[in-house]
Amino acid sequence: MDTGVRDYYLREDVQELILACSKDREIAVKFDFGFGKRPDVLMYKSDIADFAKQGALSFHGSEELWKNPLQLQPGMIKKDLDKLRIGWDLVLDIDCPYLEYSQIAGDLLVKALRSKGIKNISVKFSGNHGFHIGVPFEAFPSDMKNFFPDGVRIIARYLQEMIAPHLAEKILEKESAEDIMEKTKKTIEEITKKENGMNVFDPFKLLAIDSVLISSRHMFRMPYSINEKSYLVSIPIDPDKILEFKKEMADPQKLGRVSMKFLDREKVIPNEAQELFDAASEMRSEITKNEEIKDFVAGKKTKVDYEDMKAPLPEELFPPCIKKGLDGVQDGKKRFVFALINFLTMSGWDYPKIEELIREWNKKNPEPLRDNYWVTQLNYHKQNKKKVLPPNCREAYHSMGLCFPDNICNKIKNPVSYGRIRSGRK
Repeated sequence: MDTGVRDYYLREDVQELILACSKDREIAVKFDFGFGKRPDVLMYKSDIADFAKQGALSFHGSEELWKNPLQLQPGMIKKDLDKLRIGWDLVLDIDCPYLEYSQIAGDLLVKALRSKGIKNISVKFSGNHGFHIGVPFEAFPSDMKNFFPDGVRIIARYLQEMIAPHLAEKILEKESAEDIMEKTKKTIEEITKKENGMNVFDPFKLLAIDSVLISSRHMFRMPYSINEKSYLVSIPIDPDKILEFKKEMADPQKLGRVSMKFLDREKVIPNEAQELFDAASEMRSEITKNEEIKDFVAGKKTKVDYEDMKAPLPEELFPPCIKKGLDGVQDGKKRFVFALINFLTMSGWDYPKIEELIREWNKKNPEPLRDNYWVTQLNYHKQNKKKVLPPNCREAYHSMGLCFPDNICNKIKNPVSYGRIRSGRK
């Protein structure tokens, strides 16, 4: 047993802050022999002390928040997981072997989140080469509790696209392409991508914002946990001081009394991440549209014309998910109204008819949305004057309990395609 690790975890200030982040999470404890039992929880500071005395090296927690984590079982289907889940935190893992590149990416991610109106942002050193950027679930609409892991993936993709040009520029300000190749032992082809016949530096050949591997019960290293590879502490830091961070600050032997929380729920502003999610969903819709057009050009699918329809699509030709949602939505009303507006505008409906339909739909909801909310969304769409696809079929509607596919659904990616095929407007 490493007595230095044990003594570190026996510190009361460390125990308090690990425990504060453990509420409602599934916990896994790493030992020399591997992980202990799953699921597990931390209820008291003494639990951490007991694990430390047994030789615990590190503590890991789920991104998802659960009513009772101990009821989780291997192989549970999504429906049962959704019943247990009460939410999820956005935790972005910057994965890179080079700390200085991770610092630049982390700083840009914080700036990107702030540009979308998010104030309560957490940052912590991973304990090795990267950083974790976190936003508490309470910053997102509560009806998104079952939109996991898709919600995290959509947001991560959006933020990556948002910072990409700035990340490349910032890295090249510090080092030339030749310096980067020498440091990373990579060729020019391995650090660039082709644009207009030229090699252009691609920072994501060296760095990843890890969301692809995120799945239900995915875990991250808990704040103030030791990284068993480096024996440094995964310590929270000031979001404005990422570029000033030095690894020595995470040495458990030199770490003074700690007090900074990771994912501090006491400071959260409800719904402050709504703008971020809406922007990420809109970008995803644009990507979906482009992918479907590319598939058609490549001869992979039936052509779907995304030009304006001359007449509104009749309700009887709506896809099953939209029809089901129009009967009223229990969970996911805000997401559904966002999808519905995009679906209807792409299906030839004018704004007065859309407003009339949404007003009648909202009356059917067990707990109707405030009129101010959906009217604001509709007005924003009018002012933007840009038609985009609603989220993909398997992207959102399943988590809202609206996905009942028929033989047409199995051939398409997006609800708009369904109505065009049913109406013969290809």
